[in-house]
Amino acid sequence: MSTPWPIILRDGELTLRPLRFRDRKRWDEVRRANREWLSPWEATKPVILGEPSDRALPTYYEMVTQHRREGRQLRSISLGIWFTEGGKSKFVGQITLGGIVFGALRGAHIGYWIDSRFANKGITTRSVNLVTQYAFEGLALHRIEINLRPENLASKKVAEKCGYTFEGLRPRFLHIDGKWRDHLSFYKENPAIQ
Repeated sequence: MSTPWPIILRDGELTLRPLRFRDRKRWDEVRRANREWLSPWEATKPVILGEPSDRALPTYYEMVTQHRREGRQLRSISLGIWFTEGGKSKFVGQITLGGIVFGALRGAHIGYWIDSRFANKGITTRSVNLVTQYAFEGLALHRIEINLRPENLASKKVAEKCGYTFEGLRPRFLHIDGKWRDHLSFYKENPAIQ
């Protein structure tokens, strides 16, 4: 399947687009300001016997390069969330349509984070709706999942507002904030694909 790159999705004052190298300063500022806010929900790398324990996170430039490569190959599409307020476009978070699989599954999962200063404004919900619409209409995916920690009530509200259905509990599903954590799984199916 071929899709134009870069992928840019818009809804009024909301724009989702791939991060660029020149976005680094704003990305660093938002991540630094939200370190405490985001750390309970951040994916971490488990220590695995036989693997180096000093595996550092990628630099910003490595991350952007990897996102571009993964996006062009339709394996994972990571987009910055930009919100225009007072005539100025501000970087306020990120959303990823990851684990894209075609063939018999035709599915993916969505993950996201938002700047605490822009939480509870409907921006995350609108972003999830835009990415879901793109996944269903642009990629003809059948099923999208959102997996979230049970303690993350705000994220649970987003999944529910976007029409995702609770499927069940996944014990010790993802390594988050230094430990294997239980997750609630929500899903949505593409009504156009039978």
